[in-house]
Amino acid sequence: MARAMLEYTKTILAKVSFDAILFKKELEKAVKRLLPYEIEELRLWLQGFTMKNPELSECLLLLNN
Repeated sequence: MARAMLEYTKTILAKVSFDAILFKKELEKAVKRLLPYEIEELRLWLQGFTMKNPELSECLLLLNN
């Protein structure tokens, strides 16, 4: 089940990536509901994702805290 939540989160983030504000809100929600090791995995995914979408790179700061 936990893995499914991480995959769901990635799907949602990819779908809302057109709007940086909405992306940030969804990322904040994800950090609240994911487990610590899932957050680390999400951070790695986000690093790759922001290479294609540099306007979202400031959202990495949310996961580095």
